[in-house]
Amino acid sequence: MSLSVAIIFIILGVLIKNFKLYFLIAGYNTMSKTNQEKYDINGIATVFRNTMFGMAILMIIGYAISYWLELPKIEIYLFFGAIVIGIPYLLIVSNSSKYKIDKR
Repeated sequence: MSLSVAIIFIILGVLIKNFKLYFLIAGYNTMSKTNQEKYDINGIATVFRNTMFGMAILMIIGYAISYWLELPKIEIYLFFGAIVIGIPYLLIVSNSSKYKIDKR
């Protein structure tokens, strides 16, 4: 299960950053054009890609270790650890003022 979720995270990270599918970022596509121009979407997309890749790597490591040691709980721990750490990090960093363009 975690291997398939990791692959989905990698694909989403590539789609958002490299193929500029910014509509996958919740809230961005519902903003008006004037509000969208106030944000560095390229920087936010980079944060999304890096976080998704990081979570995917943790899940793949968990899968490999659990397969190698034959302890399936390790996969579950790293899967949920990646989610519990990654999602709040993604939300906090992408919504920080660092990516807001100050047009004074």
